[in-house]
Amino acid sequence: MSPVLAGVLQMLALIAALALAYRPLGDYMAKVYSSDKHLRVEKWIYKGIGANPSAQMRWPAYLRGVLAFSAVSVLFLYVLQRVQGSLPGSLGFRSIDPDQAFNTAASFVTNTNWQSYYGEQAMGHVVQTGGLAVQNFVSASVGIAVAVALVRGFSRSRTGELGNFWSDLVRGTVRILLPISVIAAIVLVVCGAIQNFSGIHSVGQFMGGSQQWNGGAVASQEAIKEVGTNGGGYFNANSAHPFENPGPFSNLFEIFLILLIPFALTRTFGRMVGSLRQGYAILATMVTIWIGFTALMMWTEFAHHGPAFQIAGGAMEGKETRFGVGGSSIFAVATTLTSTGAVDSFHSSFTGLGGGITLLSMQLGEIAPGGTGSGLYGILIMAIIAVFIAGLMVGRTPEYLGKKIGTRQIKFAACYILITPALALVFTAAAMALPTPGHSMTNSGAHGFSEILYAYTSGANNNGSAFAGLNADTQWFNTTIGIVMLLGRFLPMVFVLALAGSLAEQKPIPATAGTLRTEKPLFTGLLVGAILIITGLTYFPALALGPLAEGLAS
Repeated sequence: MSPVLAGVLQMLALIAALALAYRPLGDYMAKVYSSDKHLRVEKWIYKGIGANPSAQMRWPAYLRGVLAFSAVSVLFLYVLQRVQGSLPGSLGFRSIDPDQAFNTAASFVTNTNWQSYYGEQAMGHVVQTGGLAVQNFVSASVGIAVAVALVRGFSRSRTGELGNFWSDLVRGTVRILLPISVIAAIVLVVCGAIQNFSGIHSVGQFMGGSQQWNGGAVASQEAIKEVGTNGGGYFNANSAHPFENPGPFSNLFEIFLILLIPFALTRTFGRMVGSLRQGYAILATMVTIWIGFTALMMWTEFAHHGPAFQIAGGAMEGKETRFGVGGSSIFAVATTLTSTGAVDSFHSSFTGLGGGITLLSMQLGEIAPGGTGSGLYGILIMAIIAVFIAGLMVGRTPEYLGKKIGTRQIKFAACYILITPALALVFTAAAMALPTPGHSMTNSGAHGFSEILYAYTSGANNNGSAFAGLNADTQWFNTTIGIVMLLGRFLPMVFVLALAGSLAEQKPIPATAGTLRTEKPLFTGLLVGAILIITGLTYFPALALGPLAEGLAS
């Protein structure tokens, strides 16, 4: 079987699996967030944290819940890392330095999971399981909660109430993320991923010395890191490590986990707003971009010129032979079009244009299908922008799902789409202008610029993957990328929730002959075009200096 055919068959199998899970999971999540009943374990949690799950919140109260919970999470994770050397189960590792502890705390709480350290050489069992793995669950649940609050803004009328943050947080964790992760972890163990709490031990003899490995609860953390579109890794090699991702089937299964909830949330959206066709329109937009980017990535990695590439069956540098070009390309696009950031290959070793595709995937806003929750609210913001553009074309006040998109709503949407580009580009410019950050670059020229641009794009969009040619374990990068991750996560949420509150206060407008049919293929095409054009106008100059220049020169 040719490598190209193998890649295409993997893609078809993945689409089939996602299609089978789409309806039941989407409907189930809609029931979870629409039910008035609380499970017994949930009641215990509410009692323990002193929350009233039945109290409805307006958007300022909902936002305060998000920010307060996240601030406490950052502080807890920071302290846990700083005292690691005194904790049992630390495997003898020392406490984490202040700048790196801040970076890691910000990273995992914001669902970014950027790592400037070697996981197997820095974090013991307590920090990995009691700190990082816990944040993998709750940070993903926070994203879903904010998305559900925006959906309620569309579905409710003449009220500013968006639900209860604490109830949404607990339900997302207990009823959705935990059950899926348990099943996924069992599958990964069957595939060969490890799951233990063993200490450090030596393995074999290599060039006169032994190689040391430590065990860990890897399968369970791998499951939630993919299901929650978190990223990160127990080991430095991430999902390229055989303990995390043993073979071709586990690789495809992990891609399935990455895409599962973000795609299914479009059906949840359709259910909650009372129109499945609206959900299908959003799904079609996501799928069009995802398949298009995956096909383009495969083409760039399979069709590169030169005898070495032809003998290897494609651009194999930096890719695992057990996954090949096809599996690595599908994984790379899935992880950068979502907020996952897990990697099964070395993105810095992709072809110039292939590396550019991973960058552009994040710069779209990670909305095809995006992260758990963040992908849905991100693409709904873009849908509002598309409706506004259409309204300008025909001279009519724009409407979406029966709600008027006025000055206030478009200001919130505009602020949302400007935040992450501003963070990524401003901090990239600062790093390139100052003398010290440049010392961390492994490469010079266009590729070196791409390393810096990729790092801040990854942080601002809460992705977490890296070109890996950049030494980011410095005070400058640990601090600035940590700040970028925090601002890139929570500033957009402010505008999402403010927008949700303004929509929930409105009275629905009956559809007329002049209403734009947002469930039709025409709107899907308009939305895809708006996403690509806005991203292109924003990032093209920076892309031209980095991956485009490198790709055209090769």
